[in-house]
Amino acid sequence: MIKTRQVGKGGPLLAALLLTFFMTASSALAFFGGSDNTAPAVATPSATIPSFVGVAKAAGPAVVHIRVEKAVKGTDAMPGVDEMFNNPFFERFFGPQFRPGQPGRQPQRQKKFTQQGQGSGFIMDKDGHILTNNHVVENADSITVILADKREFKAKTVGSDPQTDVALIKIDGAGDLPMLPLGDSDKLEVGEWAIAIGNPFGLEQTVTVGVISAKGRNQVGINDYESFIQTDAAINPGNSGGPLLNIRGEAIGINSAIFSRSGGYMGIGFAIPINMVKEIETQLLKSGKVTRGWLGVSIQNVDEKLAQSFGLAKAGGVLVSDVQAGTPAEKAGLRQGDVIVKLNDAELADVGDLRNRVAMLTPGSKAALTLIRDGKEQRLDAVIGTQPKNFGQNDESAGSGEESGNISGQYGLQLQELTPELAERLGYQTGQGVLIGGVEEGSAAEQAGLKPGQLIEEINRKAVKSVDEAMAALKKSDAGKRALLKVRTGRGSQYVVLSAE
Repeated sequence: MIKTRQVGKGGPLLAALLLTFFMTASSALAFFGGSDNTAPAVATPSATIPSFVGVAKAAGPAVVHIRVEKAVKGTDAMPGVDEMFNNPFFERFFGPQFRPGQPGRQPQRQKKFTQQGQGSGFIMDKDGHILTNNHVVENADSITVILADKREFKAKTVGSDPQTDVALIKIDGAGDLPMLPLGDSDKLEVGEWAIAIGNPFGLEQTVTVGVISAKGRNQVGINDYESFIQTDAAINPGNSGGPLLNIRGEAIGINSAIFSRSGGYMGIGFAIPINMVKEIETQLLKSGKVTRGWLGVSIQNVDEKLAQSFGLAKAGGVLVSDVQAGTPAEKAGLRQGDVIVKLNDAELADVGDLRNRVAMLTPGSKAALTLIRDGKEQRLDAVIGTQPKNFGQNDESAGSGEESGNISGQYGLQLQELTPELAERLGYQTGQGVLIGGVEEGSAAEQAGLKPGQLIEEINRKAVKSVDEAMAALKKSDAGKRALLKVRTGRGSQYVVLSAE
């Protein structure tokens, strides 16, 4: 049994608690620059913890709850029956004739269902335009917007961009609407406050607070074009499409995705930066779709090994591994092996940075490219083209399955001649290079990601058109235990460094 004891107003326990409170308050005042006017322990732009109440009150009315409905088809099969018939144990005794779709089984009837979903969004102008995620409203038959004051309106889609997961919808007849001011995501600093407002799990007008954890996350694998703001402000299902705010109450991003092993919050959320959204929103308002700029090159990041192979002082920039014929890149004079370090005087961090910046340029506009070629800095002007409809679709080449006796033991490569038959089957041209017939397990080639069916076009910046040429070039690399390969898969190519160290 746990016993409790009541302490009177003048009891020793109360005195101890009061002493602890005053000691804690005194320490806090000393840290934040209290009554003795001492400097804070850590110099910061604002020494006190800000109040988020004002931000929530000002921004909340402009944040909306979005409900969507779409018709889907399904079957009226009894739950669990098909799973039983498909069980290998059941099939072992009764045969496969009871599988769905097999002769003798009654066909399942198609039945229509209404699928419901939900998300968030925010009002961006007085006309009723609302920004949200494409995945919130995509293929919806009905979109309902619920304002903070509980009024409900039917909405229509003005335009959407699946490649960045941004959508613009509109409501009419709502009268004078509150709107959310847009900030400048380029000025964000890691460690700044971040406030998320949305409707997680259908719980309307929920406010969570955290910081900007990172910027420019572009290899997450969620969208085609990524430059995510990462935050630890709690974001959950239903927050999608809602705003990420700075301490001034400006929208700095659209909450879009979370990293989770459970489906819920794990401390990592991603928001589309508002500056990217502004460019997309302008085009959606004008034409309902997004037209992107295009150069026509295959590109890759420059790591330390590639930097050494190309004689660069340090890793960084974007390596041009292939230039497509007749493209803006070719017309501008770009070549394979060029390392682009700036676009319109903006330094490039990596491949994602260049792709995003080029995509946001207006087709027909000029762009200045600063690059390093043969160790020297050059500047080229390119006229940006219009991105093709099939942009980003890569052909996958399969291995031929034929054996070859030509093996580079140091790098673990098995090479074979590119015959006219193999070239036609794999989509290459006769004499274009040497085919990779096999990759030794645990070898330098496997670690570099090489696979059977890929084509080696160059070794150490020199074209190879036969196995003998390739073997001779690899043999010359034995002393340095390093070889630079230009490898093609389908339409694209990239440089790969093999290191036997």
